[in-house]
Amino acid sequence: MSLIGDALSHAILPGVAIGFLVAGLSVFAMAGGGLIVGFLITIGAGLIARATPLKEDASLAAFFLISLALGVVIVSLKGSDEDLVHFLFGSVLAIKDPALLLIAGIASVSLVVLALIWRPLVLECVDPGFLRSVSGSGGMAHTAFLALVVLNLVGGFLVLGTRSPSGLMMLPAFISRFWARDITGMIVAGVGSARSRVTPDLSSPTTPGLPAGPTIILAAGSALCAVSCSRAGRRAWSGLALPRRHLET
Repeated sequence: MSLIGDALSHAILPGVAIGFLVAGLSVFAMAGGGLIVGFLITIGAGLIARATPLKEDASLAAFFLISLALGVVIVSLKGSDEDLVHFLFGSVLAIKDPALLLIAGIASVSLVVLALIWRPLVLECVDPGFLRSVSGSGGMAHTAFLALVVLNLVGGFLVLGTRSPSGLMMLPAFISRFWARDITGMIVAGVGSARSRVTPDLSSPTTPGLPAGPTIILAAGSALCAVSCSRAGRRAWSGLALPRRHLET
């Protein structure tokens, strides 16, 4: 499911663009349009995956390619090149109060829902077969999780545009896998890596001529991912150079 966030971040663009056509740069109109389209595409991809041989990730890929093209066309009907750049790359250094309130609300809802679905969600990720044998809550947890993904992508869209929210969502999870061996440790490492990358970039002057959102993602990818991979690489090479003796019966 690693690239589902990336597909959905592009797929919500038509809804945001329709909100832009109706109400201009209204945060709540664009967020509402993005939520509606995001939920429709998520449900549609799930139905296609269950009714046809096509997998969920493949159907989402088809939706996101069509949706991205449609969203760009809709924005071009009313907006300028500057509006299109704003939609694609966001304006992280010019966040207004309505956007902050919406993001705070999305974060609060996400924490509450995660607390409610935590146990079935973990089992759904680790051993869905066992969960199906003891409970029917796996499908509900999976659907609720996808809904949270859509919610957070819409919140990230208002700040980072359509290109970068999935990077801020996936890279910390990728990094945390190298530093922790259990789910709790991965969450702590993921949140810590995201904060360590975003906070300094927002508190220091942005490099002139570079968009702030992609610069944050690039910094996270080039610095933290490189350190994490090199750490894991040293352990792997040391294991190959000094193999341990296997236990024998």
